[in-house]
Amino acid sequence: MAEKQIAQEKESRQQAKMNERKHKAKPMSVLRQTLCIAVAIFLLLAGVTALIVWLIYRPIKPQFSVVGAAIYDLNTTSLPFISTSMQFTVVTRNPNKRVSIYYDKLSAYVSYRNQQITPSLYLPPLYQAEKSTVALSPVLGCVGVPVSVEVANGLMMDEAYGVVAFRLVFLGRLRWKAGAIRTGRYGVYVKCDVLVGLKKGFLGQVPLLGSSRCKVDV
Repeated sequence: MAEKQIAQEKESRQQAKMNERKHKAKPMSVLRQTLCIAVAIFLLLAGVTALIVWLIYRPIKPQFSVVGAAIYDLNTTSLPFISTSMQFTVVTRNPNKRVSIYYDKLSAYVSYRNQQITPSLYLPPLYQAEKSTVALSPVLGCVGVPVSVEVANGLMMDEAYGVVAFRLVFLGRLRWKAGAIRTGRYGVYVKCDVLVGLKKGFLGQVPLLGSSRCKVDV
C-alpha cells in the first residue's frame, strides 16, 4: 500500500513538472508567433510603400534629338587617315516630373558605316532638372583617324552624291534623383542616325534630312 502511494506521489510530481514546462513554453511560443506576425506586417508595408514610391517616381528615359549640324573639315586625301571636324547640336529632354538626372563620364563620337571616324570627346558632367531641356554642341574630330578603304571610298561617293549618313553616339552613365533618393549608376547608350545634305567642298552649316530623333538605351 505504501509503495502504491509513493508511486502515485512520484507520478503526480512528474505531471506537475510537465504542466509547469508547458506553461513556461506557451508564453515563449506566443512571443515568437507575435514577432513573426510583426515582421511579416513590416515587410508587407515596406513592400507596398516601395511600390507606391516606384509608381510615383518611376523614372523615364531621357530623350535626345539632333537639331543642327555643321561640317568644317572632311578630308580623305591622306589615307588611311581621314581628317574631320564637325559639330552637332543635340537637345536632350528630361520628361520626368519629379525625377532629375545626373550624367557622368559622358563621351561622344561620330561613326560612318559602323566605323568610328572621330576620336571620342569626353564631356563635362551634366545635371538635368525635372521637365527641363539642355542643348549640347560638341565639336568632334580635328585629329586624323585611321579608316578602311571602304569607308574612305564610301565617304567620297556619298559626298559626290550630296547625301551622307553619319551616326552620332553618346556613351556614359546616368543616375536618377527623386527628392533625397539617388539611384545607382546606369550605363546609357544614345545612337543618333543623322542624314545630312553635303556637297564636296562645301563647309559650314548643312541641312538635316529626315528624322533627327535618337534611340536611347539605359
